Amino acid sequence: MAFPRATGILLHPTSLPSPGGIGDFGAAAYEFIDFLSAARQGLWQVLPLGPPANGNSPYSSTSAFAGNPLLVSLERLSERGWLDRSRLSELPATAGEIHYDLVAARKLPLLTEAAHNFLDRASGQARVHFEQFCGENNWWLEDFVLFDALRERHGNQAWKQWSRELARREPAALEIARQNLASEMAVRRVIQFFFYQQWQALRLYSAQRSVRMIGDIAIFVDYDSADVWAHRDLFLINDDLEPGAVSGVPPDAFSTTGQRWGNPLYNWDAMRRQGYGWWVQRLRWATQTCDYIRLDHFSGFAHFWEVPASEPTAIHGRWVDGPGDDLFNKLREALGGMPLFAEDLGSITPDVNALRERHQLPGMAVLQFGFGDPGAHIYLPHRLTQDRVIYTGTHDNDTALGWWKSGVSAYERRAVEGLVGPDAESINWALIRLAQSSVASLSVVPLQDVLGLGSEARLNTPSVPTGNFRWRYQPGALTPQLAERLATLAEVTDRLPPPVPLPPSQVFVA
Repeated sequence: MAFPRATGILLHPTSLPSPGGIGDFGAAAYEFIDFLSAARQGLWQVLPLGPPANGNSPYSSTSAFAGNPLLVSLERLSERGWLDRSRLSELPATAGEIHYDLVAARKLPLLTEAAHNFLDRASGQARVHFEQFCGENNWWLEDFVLFDALRERHGNQAWKQWSRELARREPAALEIARQNLASEMAVRRVIQFFFYQQWQALRLYSAQRSVRMIGDIAIFVDYDSADVWAHRDLFLINDDLEPGAVSGVPPDAFSTTGQRWGNPLYNWDAMRRQGYGWWVQRLRWATQTCDYIRLDHFSGFAHFWEVPASEPTAIHGRWVDGPGDDLFNKLREALGGMPLFAEDLGSITPDVNALRERHQLPGMAVLQFGFGDPGAHIYLPHRLTQDRVIYTGTHDNDTALGWWKSGVSAYERRAVEGLVGPDAESINWALIRLAQSSVASLSVVPLQDVLGLGSEARLNTPSVPTGNFRWRYQPGALTPQLAERLATLAEVTDRLPPPVPLPPSQVFVA
């Protein structure tokens, strides 16, 4: 299946230049959508939006369903009377890169204060919409708010470190915890309500301007998550509450020791016996919150790299078969059409390609990977088909300019110049033109490449544990001249955005 031809920009919301030290769903997000509309861009791709578990990575979350509280706009809560505007002066005033510890220390108490004000004062439509949100989402919300409150009570220790009764979810212990933590759980319900109301309002605003949202699902979830704690039977967790093996990938171009992600592996036999209900809920929820979904590490559905939990790296692992067709047949049966595409980069075996093609899922192509030996040419425009989503680079790559200045081999440099000419000063635009002139249905460009930024703006370096996901663009960077240049390119490459159906439900903004 190919999507309607369009182009857009990859930018995680944390990278917006919002006040308070981190990007959020406030004014800067709406200004970015206005820029996309002026630039005739039909796509905004984000990374996973969940609450962080370990470090700052959006791919490490305490829930597959909850939203990251740090993305809630306090300014918008203030406009609606849930927080006195004078309190916003307590937020960090720093521009530039994100200092997560400082942001969390300042912002989370203000979010809690706003939630208490909502609980004390909300009435009428606000109260009705809140209660409706809680009722419709209790299937994930109640596990999450209890887990999150318990985690804070235990100094953010992993759930295995809690008392035996709570770690094993004994009913009597859970009931006592719900009674003791009722206030903390109520606050967390409100914060999740704030998050999803603000996100849906942003999505409606984007749809009105013919901008589709692309979401992202990490294939695995964190051990220290509400999902594993509440559904331990769906994961390969032993009687000591430890994973016997964890996820990762073997050595590749990013790392000679592979990547030991450390996530627990699914108990696919148990998933199958339950009709893959958890995955059906996950994909249904994702497609209700975004227009398209990128499935990260798609090859893991065909076969995954199992690493013994005792191993410090991913070198000594083994391939194990995943659920394959069985899962995707069930998803299609339950959900109907699936607006998904597969992250199928790296060493992809024929069975992975066959799985993707059988289920008519577009794959990905990354131009930075296409200029190595002739085997890499599968990522170049002349080798693509319509059922592809092409990128100049992803969140895991250096920026186009940083790659060109320090990351390319002599062979790759000759290959690039042979295709686009000796255009080193504007290599980012040369790659953007290549991507958008390809036959791939969707073309997505990281904002850093549109802005022509170097390695200082790189978002993430795989296998490097610190310093990632801190970049934010500067206010004033999105100029009318830049929008005009993108719009002209979208027009000449036949990527002007088609209209977007508006979300079916009315949006109440808390």
